[in-house]
Amino acid sequence: DHFGPYASVKAMNNVLYLIRKLYKIRTCKYNLSQENIEKEKFKVCLEYHIGNCLGPCEHLQGEASYDKEIEQAIHIFKGNLSIPRQYFKQQMQDFASSLQFEQAQIAKDKLDLLDKFQSKSLVVNQNITDIDVFSILSDEKRAYINFLKVQNGSIIHTQSMEIRKKLEESNEDILSLVIIDMREKYASKATDVLTNIPIEAELENIDITVPKIGDKRKLVDMSIKNALFFKKDRYNQKLEGKDKANRVLIRLQDDLRLKQLPVHIECFDNSNIQGSNPVASMVCFLNGKPAKKEYRHYNIKTVIGPDDFASMYEVTHRRYKRLLDEAASLPQLIVIDGGKGQLNAAVKALKTLGVYNEIPIIGIAKRLEEIYFPEDPYPLHLDKKSESLKLIQQLRDEAHRFAITFHRQKRSKGSLVNELEEIKGIGKATTDKLLQTFRSVKNIKTKSEETLAEIIGKDKARIVYHGLNRDNKKAENL
Repeated sequence: DHFGPYASVKAMNNVLYLIRKLYKIRTCKYNLSQENIEKEKFKVCLEYHIGNCLGPCEHLQGEASYDKEIEQAIHIFKGNLSIPRQYFKQQMQDFASSLQFEQAQIAKDKLDLLDKFQSKSLVVNQNITDIDVFSILSDEKRAYINFLKVQNGSIIHTQSMEIRKKLEESNEDILSLVIIDMREKYASKATDVLTNIPIEAELENIDITVPKIGDKRKLVDMSIKNALFFKKDRYNQKLEGKDKANRVLIRLQDDLRLKQLPVHIECFDNSNIQGSNPVASMVCFLNGKPAKKEYRHYNIKTVIGPDDFASMYEVTHRRYKRLLDEAASLPQLIVIDGGKGQLNAAVKALKTLGVYNEIPIIGIAKRLEEIYFPEDPYPLHLDKKSESLKLIQQLRDEAHRFAITFHRQKRSKGSLVNELEEIKGIGKATTDKLLQTFRSVKNIKTKSEETLAEIIGKDKARIVYHGLNRDNKKAENL
């Protein structure tokens, strides 16, 4: 038998996909005559082992059973979905009656798949020639719209969309605009438009109706089902995003034995390369995701020389003293990038502020990914594939990246300033005045001694001019 034509390759593939999901039909082209099967000419392939075929080539499935599957598939090709629906419904009931609940669930899943396909079916009454179908569903914030374009008895276009509603915007207002936009997009010439709600606005050369019965009503119902499925899919997508974040946070709470869900996490890192320009960073994650507006950089103020522990004490003390002074909410978890020494320094800061018992705090060692708790000599080793560990690693890596970026900026800026400050007789005040005026050392080098004198006076201008250009003069003398 031959079936078709189909409005599109996608439509054809959708039907074939449905057939493969519902029935165990072979994909090979073997001649499965009784004689060939008895001579054992064929062996089952991978399709059998993965459950897509029941093995008629080795007579593991009888001819009658296989023909029954083919008969069911033909009904779907012809658009007669009621017989397959009844077939799977009966299967589900029979399996449930015999307490084969797993098989009953499989039959139910197939029934659901068939219903979903039917709601998007391309089979339409051939007498319906050229028509546009719209349906709209909405909640308080969003509207969900489906559009079907029917030509020559087939649905040739379908599209669903989500629209954020404006204040006090009605479904009628939204759908009126969508009808105009979609008809323009698809260059529709149809004069008949079907909807699920009445449209009072008069649109040029369009007759808008809400059918109550018949095939036109079925088209509107199909569009409504599409809108419902789309709304459900969008809701599930948003829910999955939230569920994933919640799942990771719940796992982290369980792994670290936290009293509260760590919705707000802060992580600290020091960047003290070659003992110069000590800085630190704090990154903040909210609901398991980076909240970059809450990130903070810290110049170390009270520590002289490379002292990571003292630096960690300073930045954690500054951070939480500020939050306490502002009566801001405290995080549910603090992560320190470093081992026990760094952790103990941060703990000391929290104790000084009197909030040690209010905020859980941990340290993560750099190499072995060990998690340290205050006053506990033994580290916790989380599963390397654990979502909890991956979140902590993400926090640590982000804090490290943020600190290194700031450190590089500071070193870069510092190298320019130092070139001025290294000139004997020139101090920070003079350097700042020059940089504020000319923006960079490179620009200062291009200025004449007279121009510099206008900013810092003749004596200092002469010192700066000769100090910055001494390398050029050496080259000239050579």
